[in-house]
Amino acid sequence: MIKKGILLMAVPLLIGMGSCVQKSAGSGNRSTEIINVADKEDVQNDVHGSIMLSKADFLAKVMNYEENPQEWKYLGDKPCLIDFYADWCAPCRTTSPILEELAKEYSGKINIYKIDTQKEQELAMVFGIQSIPAFLYCPMEGKPTMSAGIARTPEETRQMFRDQIDEILLQ
Repeated sequence: MIKKGILLMAVPLLIGMGSCVQKSAGSGNRSTEIINVADKEDVQNDVHGSIMLSKADFLAKVMNYEENPQEWKYLGDKPCLIDFYADWCAPCRTTSPILEELAKEYSGKINIYKIDTQKEQELAMVFGIQSIPAFLYCPMEGKPTMSAGIARTPEETRQMFRDQIDEILLQ
């Protein structure tokens, strides 16, 4: 009976660890180092971490889906990884410091962007984001690749990102 009770408590926790389902409202506090593209003229040599994107920034730096809705045309000057997140999402809070490290590690090779799905709901809808964290890998050539969720541990998650960055973005 005790084993069954422990199992019943553990199942919701394990399910919630991998990803979060989109909510319409939420709050929280992220302790990451995020800069806004509008506040930084030259992000080419940025070693501060990931870069927060608004819809306007996305249209200018990644893809202008309003002008070209039928075809993917990447506008960036280097490959990018886009983190679709929300402050209330526990797995998103797990990935945040990992992506900050990787933004510094891969500085000059790729850009790591962040999109707050609560503030940028249109972008989340355009890419069909229904659970977070979700990650869009945009290589210089070819189509982008979407992935969702994280690994069981921060170490495995870090390695998952490194593998996908190397395979998809820096091939």
